[in-house]
Amino acid sequence: MDIGTISLVLLLGMLALLAIGMPLGFASGFLAVLVMVMKFEPQLLWAPWTFGDGLLTGNFGTGPLNILAQRMYGLTTDYVLISVPLFILMATLLERSGIARDMYSSLSVWLNRTRGGIAIVTSLMAVVMAAMSGIIGGEVVLLGLIALPQMLRLGYDQNLAIGTICASGSLGTMIPPSIVLIFYGLITETSIHALFKGAFVPGFILASCYITYIIIRTQINPSLAPLPEPSEDDMTGSQKLTYGSALLAMIAVVVLSVGIGRTVFLIAMERVTEQTSILSSGQLTTRGIIVVALLAFLLLYIRPKRAIEAWHVGKGLLAPMLVVGVVLGSIYGGVTGITEAAGMGTIAVLIMILLRGEFSLTLLREALMRTFKSTGTIIWVTFGATALAGAYTIAGGPTYVANLIVGYDLPTLGVLFVMMIIFLFLGAFMDWVGIVLLVMPVFLPIVLKLPIEEIGVFSPLVEDPRFLSVWFGILFCVNMQVSFLSPPFGPAAFYLKSVAPPHISLPDIFRGFLPFIAIQLFVLMLILFFPELTMFFR
Repeated sequence: MDIGTISLVLLLGMLALLAIGMPLGFASGFLAVLVMVMKFEPQLLWAPWTFGDGLLTGNFGTGPLNILAQRMYGLTTDYVLISVPLFILMATLLERSGIARDMYSSLSVWLNRTRGGIAIVTSLMAVVMAAMSGIIGGEVVLLGLIALPQMLRLGYDQNLAIGTICASGSLGTMIPPSIVLIFYGLITETSIHALFKGAFVPGFILASCYITYIIIRTQINPSLAPLPEPSEDDMTGSQKLTYGSALLAMIAVVVLSVGIGRTVFLIAMERVTEQTSILSSGQLTTRGIIVVALLAFLLLYIRPKRAIEAWHVGKGLLAPMLVVGVVLGSIYGGVTGITEAAGMGTIAVLIMILLRGEFSLTLLREALMRTFKSTGTIIWVTFGATALAGAYTIAGGPTYVANLIVGYDLPTLGVLFVMMIIFLFLGAFMDWVGIVLLVMPVFLPIVLKLPIEEIGVFSPLVEDPRFLSVWFGILFCVNMQVSFLSPPFGPAAFYLKSVAPPHISLPDIFRGFLPFIAIQLFVLMLILFFPELTMFFR
């Protein structure tokens, strides 16, 4: 059977199976078998009694089935895949502990007298949570439980509150350590370290655009975000400056002291080798002077009493920042790989929960059960989608699609626009796991063959063609940002609906998404036309 007919049957079959509610993993697995039969042993469709006589079933363990099994085995045994359940476990532990609530309270103290301050706090909290675990659903639920009642109580516009929570809560797809980036790297054999470095700036551009929109919108129309009534506990501007300076000084002292202590320990224990990265004597002296100066600043200018007050005001921020430092610091610093960083972050969160006195076997059991369920869903989708992508590849699908797109003689930008539209369309109906597993093996080879000098306004990728797959992966992640908010099946809407007050309906939630979807599309165009935004840390 020709590949054109197989492609049409595959497309219609996928839409039909998803429409009747079949889970994506099972739908993909069924269609994978169908594709293999149509390509290699079509007589089974009308003469099933011939089973065992053809290329596909004549000799199990060889031929197309063997290639497909090797592909599935290779992906599901990849060491980096272990990081996925670890990041999910970290997110579920954070969701069930009081760490996130304390962070929200600490941020609110600094911005409670700012127009739209609670919405800004929600966005900032989402950025920190995304940098801790890279999980989307848990963030939206947690922000819906903590921030939505507070904003509605203060009289914030319902659409602004809903959009802020769901758009910010979806930043886990963009900001490292994003699980979307991890899967993209596994499927396309792209460096995950490079993806994390490339996504850093675009992720924070997107978050900054959300915050900028909130500030501008609430300044133009103050009724959207009324200021709370003043209270005696509100800090003045000078107090915020003093306490903020004290907190930064304390954090700097701790970070610098850890670096100095590590170097001194390694030298004293004679554990320094050629591969060991330590501070030079000049760096030790400089950092020591800075530590002494900061301690003098805290003791002589801030004074111990105000330093203790600053600690109580900002201590809710320290635990999340420590987790971010452990996870991203170990990755960007080249200390560990992705999987080890996920394990270290999970252990750090568990230790913090123990120190806070919140640990219980019930909490651990609930977190583990949520992790098992989420991981199981992802693994089943991975099995099915990998089988389907592999079967379609063996049948010649990527070559067919490439020839189909190239045959229209579209310019490079036109090809990329078509791909973005397909991503946005699929994102409205399918989970991101299925899209990255099914579509990337088809699209990425096409992108890699495009004239690189025609990509971007200033063609920055000409300097480093190997970065092309990284840039395309980040483009894909922005598309998935849009998909999390896109009707009719935007997951963020259903996550929020599960914890929202009864009077907030799904149409209300989707209505609140519209300006934030426009912001996401704006950032998508920025990265499409200016790939250099992803190349700062390459």
